[in-house]
Amino acid sequence: MQVAGFAAPGSDLRRELVRLVMAGTKRATAGLLVEYELDGETIPYPGLREAVIDADGRITGIIETTECRTLRMADVDDQFARDEGEGFANAAHWRSAHETYFGAYLDQLRDALGDQSWSLDDDTLIVCQRFRVVEAYPEPIDPEA
Repeated sequence: MQVAGFAAPGSDLRRELVRLVMAGTKRATAGLLVEYELDGETIPYPGLREAVIDADGRITGIIETTECRTLRMADVDDQFARDEGEGFANAAHWRSAHETYFGAYLDQLRDALGDQSWSLDDDTLIVCQRFRVVEAYPEPIDPEA
């Protein structure tokens, strides 16, 4: 089963995002299409089930993709921003936060792409995934056990 790891492994941000996912507050997530391509990851599609991995690498539940669209950054709408469940008031607020997040590792992306001129702009392609929790585990499961 494919895994859904929100933010960086071991990070406080991942702890918070996984908490929001499992509470049903966070029902959407966004990623850079170029990262999916660089990592050789499958673009989510309706019906795809993924194991939600917490900051400690344990499985906390299962989500199922209900919708996935690839949009230009400029075309992410207010409803999607709110569905991310992170308190974004609108798409402008969402964009500002995501430009900061993605911008924190922009040099690494440029190096991986072999393109030092690559940048975030209106035309940057964003994978916009909506999902629902189909199973929540009362205690996280160690996948190695």
